[in-house]
Amino acid sequence: MGATGRSGAEDDRPSRGVLPRGRRAALGSRASSAPAADATLERFQAIVRRTVSKDAERPSLVAEIACVVGAEILEGVRLPGADLNSVELARRFRTSRTPVREALVILEKEGLVEIPPRRRPRVAMLSLTEIREIYQVRAAILGLVAAATGQRATPEEIAELRHIVERMRAAAETGDRDGYYWGNVRFHERFAELSGNRTLQRVLDSLVLRSLRFRRLSLANPERVRRSLADHLRLVSALEDRDLELASALAKANVLGALRALERMLAGGDAGLPGSTGTTAACGGETASPPLRSA
Repeated sequence: MGATGRSGAEDDRPSRGVLPRGRRAALGSRASSAPAADATLERFQAIVRRTVSKDAERPSLVAEIACVVGAEILEGVRLPGADLNSVELARRFRTSRTPVREALVILEKEGLVEIPPRRRPRVAMLSLTEIREIYQVRAAILGLVAAATGQRATPEEIAELRHIVERMRAAAETGDRDGYYWGNVRFHERFAELSGNRTLQRVLDSLVLRSLRFRRLSLANPERVRRSLADHLRLVSALEDRDLELASALAKANVLGALRALERMLAGGDAGLPGSTGTTAACGGETASPPLRSA
């Protein structure tokens, strides 16, 4: 997926799904000039791309706009409740409003955008009830993944998970919050792959974009990182021992522990979170708008 097409005289019509060179440059260079921020956006783009690229008939320009805007939402460049002006986005991506609208509809289906009737699209805001539902479903699915992975994965494949967790440990010990977060993301990607169950993977993929913003925030608290690391280490040990019941319980407990951490933070407990206007965001100490709406 992405900016692929014929070299030379490329067709500039969005319906053909071809992304001209000038437009390609516009897609990836707007959010931040800081290399670390750019790298984070690129990683989020890759996750959004994997999710929205499942429809082979989808024009590549539409998918690329969805990838870039979706990544900016996940990174916090576009805050919950912020308007998404299709005219400005069309100008930015050097296209008409039609592919922009199509891209926003994709993001609406993935839970990142809201498109109210007769109003401008905006970045989605989730209620605490919706967040709880997402985490509860994710916990149940990961319990099934753990049992399937423990039964199916080879010792070498489980060793891959051990290696990822050791990198997460190194990141935690050096205070590399982003490193720990991305290690966590990679662990769960590989964990699901090793289950060999495509249906479980599809269900998890449908929750990924809805949960990523909050998964990152839940790791803002160093104590939560310590507990998360301990959970992952115990989970890998259970997989190595082929203790499927324990592995399933630990996978569920890790997700529900993250949910409890979020609930405390949103209530103004352990650490600053965008739960009220002007509170401290999880990364970088920036202020942010609330990500929640009333249930």
